[in-house]
Amino acid sequence: DYNPLTPALIKQLCAIVGERNVIHDDHEKLEVYAKDELPGEHYAHLPEAVVKPTTTEEVSAVMKLANENHIPVTPRGAGTGLAGGAIPMYGGILLSLERMNRIVEVDVKNLVVVTEPGVVTNEINEAANAYGLFYAGYPMSLLSCFIGGNVATNAGGGKAVKYGVTNRYVLGLEVVLPNGEIVQFGGKRFKDVVGYNLVQLMVGSEGTLGVITKIILKLIPLPKVTIDLLALFSTLDEAIAAIPGVMTHSGTLPTAIEFMSPYAVQVSAKYLNEELPLDKAGGLLLIEVDGSSEEELIPVYEAIGEGCEKGGAFEVYVAPNATTQERMWALRRNIAEALMTVSPVQTSQDVVVPISRIPDLMHALDEVAGQYDVLFPAYGHAGDGNVHIRIIKKPEMSMERWNEIETELLTALFMAVTDLGGTISGEHGIGMKKKKYIRMALDENILALSRGIKKVFDPNHIMNPGKVFPE
Repeated sequence: DYNPLTPALIKQLCAIVGERNVIHDDHEKLEVYAKDELPGEHYAHLPEAVVKPTTTEEVSAVMKLANENHIPVTPRGAGTGLAGGAIPMYGGILLSLERMNRIVEVDVKNLVVVTEPGVVTNEINEAANAYGLFYAGYPMSLLSCFIGGNVATNAGGGKAVKYGVTNRYVLGLEVVLPNGEIVQFGGKRFKDVVGYNLVQLMVGSEGTLGVITKIILKLIPLPKVTIDLLALFSTLDEAIAAIPGVMTHSGTLPTAIEFMSPYAVQVSAKYLNEELPLDKAGGLLLIEVDGSSEEELIPVYEAIGEGCEKGGAFEVYVAPNATTQERMWALRRNIAEALMTVSPVQTSQDVVVPISRIPDLMHALDEVAGQYDVLFPAYGHAGDGNVHIRIIKKPEMSMERWNEIETELLTALFMAVTDLGGTISGEHGIGMKKKKYIRMALDENILALSRGIKKVFDPNHIMNPGKVFPE
């Protein structure tokens, strides 16, 4: 029931942000904004116009115009999401925040950074590192994603074991509500229990409640030394079972504990021409520790290595310098890209289960993969139970068969996850991809409360419609 963008409304949008910053009637340019990194061209939806504001006031004017004329608005950052959260399902306005790309302030005295949403996440750390500080909540894609998208999805990454994810570091937000009103939630303060915590309500709301235009992030001291270990186990069960012992034996919480299933890491190793003896490993753990000095970390990583060996590791490699560390992390970071060489037809999922149930999930995946004759490589953040899964069509399978079974595969996967006490997303969000499965994770009472919150913020339902909530 949304209204179309008329020539008169396009003219008003041009008056707000400038004609150069409105794209319309150009199919090729609009196509760039029709999808994010969610695999599958069938997910694409063309916006009627792309609008690129540079100030909060421009965002406010656009939202007021859209709300008054019942035009849907889809906020977009870098477009690197994997759940279709930035896809304009109902056309309307694609509000690209790419030009709101200033780091407003690195406030060393208060240990915070103030940033606009279109800043590449890695640039925040580059700015903070100059002062001996860093932003610890960043995801693995920090070189390409925008901080606004990180906040909108509550993104996480490999360092979450020790440092947590995005929401731990968001102290304040400037938000434009759907009616154009500009509000400030939180601020440069580490404690605040006055009223409901609306900062954390906005974090992870996936653009359905308002447009984030400024972000205040907590910074912490930059570790001076980082050391990585790669532990090879005969089975994945041994690798996961070793994690509690790794933590207790060393007496230190590692910065990261990543796991890789055999197939995933072997494909990545082949892709990178890596010659480590990975073919003997049934499970691998990539463990990182950091601290203020190498002397401080020596007993820590030695204890972690001993813990891995007690847990069954037959080889533990230590990477004390940047060159060998990059060699290890390249295996993990390049898994997704390497798997695309196996087959371009695949779906990417991220789920969460209790840490101890990761092996049970792997066994369940093997059963589903055998039933449907597909590949189910997995990898992810073993330290917090966040598992990334690629469901891959074998080259010999027809597209007709793939299209027939894709929904069945996802249903079987999410059933296995919830049966193990897990949930259907850990850091990618729900977007449009997972909304029809959300009832497997949330009951109707929770959904009703969530819809009530949505209605309070957005009574006309113009903010990123078609996302999160099932039809």
